[in-house]
Amino acid sequence: MEQRHLGRTGLRVSRIGLGTLTWGRDTDEHDAADLLKAFWEAGGTLVDTADVYGDGEAEYLLGQLIEGLVPRRDLVISTKAGSVPDPDRRFDGSRGHLLAALDASLARLGTDYVDLWHIHAFDPFTPLEETLQALDLAVSSGRARYAGVSNYCGWQLAKAATWQLAAPGTRTRLASTQLEYSLLQRGVEREVLPAALDLGIGLLPSSPLGRGVLTGKYRHGTPADSRGASEHMGLFVAPYLDETATRIVDAVTIAADGLAVTPLQVALAWVRDRPGVAAPIVGARNAQQLTAALSVEALSLPDEICRALDDVSAPLHRYPDHDWSTL
Repeated sequence: MEQRHLGRTGLRVSRIGLGTLTWGRDTDEHDAADLLKAFWEAGGTLVDTADVYGDGEAEYLLGQLIEGLVPRRDLVISTKAGSVPDPDRRFDGSRGHLLAALDASLARLGTDYVDLWHIHAFDPFTPLEETLQALDLAVSSGRARYAGVSNYCGWQLAKAATWQLAAPGTRTRLASTQLEYSLLQRGVEREVLPAALDLGIGLLPSSPLGRGVLTGKYRHGTPADSRGASEHMGLFVAPYLDETATRIVDAVTIAADGLAVTPLQVALAWVRDRPGVAAPIVGARNAQQLTAALSVEALSLPDEICRALDDVSAPLHRYPDHDWSTL
């Protein structure tokens, strides 16, 4: 698998990442082992997790598989901290919480360091410089090799990145930002992606297949064994089962038929090759689904197909996102 630099850093990652959102909940240890082995054998390196996935079970499972199944040195392990199971405070970006969460993650993973550590979301109740200092301490102590943020909007990302760049050699440059990005969700193109490109931050798209909808599996109803039919994932899929999504999925299916490939391959290739994207994170439930996603490695979409998909999925961007003089 092709390797790409993560933003303006020396860290290289596989251009498809393996997500572990369902590990320890819907994905058991046997399926997790099959996924990790298939990913590694295909040349994949970037494995993404978080301390809240499966209430910590995702990290624990990954830790059990490191070395016994896949050498630690062959993986770029990314995890996140900052989300908390508190209805009154969903995110905790305090220095104390973040560093304690990182230590707990390392214990579950069974490793001395993570290659990439993300702040899971912006905490409006903690001064940003305090949150970012946790990144600096994690890197300077060797517990994290690189650092980034997740689910930051445009101004939050720009503020965080420029704060870090203001004291080079003392503060840790942001390597990456992780947000949802697909043909069904192009909101990052308004402000986040331009900021990331300008500041040299690599984008790691989550849900690059539109929460599974872009595979076409929901075109004629909701399969009983799908996430859309799941009690705890149904609400996650539901927003992308509207008329707008149907129009986009139909276009993806037409493109796939014309190229003699699958809708999954078309949708994943589109987001993988967007400017600023380092590696989409694919959350397959089993090795068969992952193998289907990894088969996109040999596919590059023709320019005319990309333009057609761009047009049918184009979000409405007006003032002040575009040059005001053209409005």
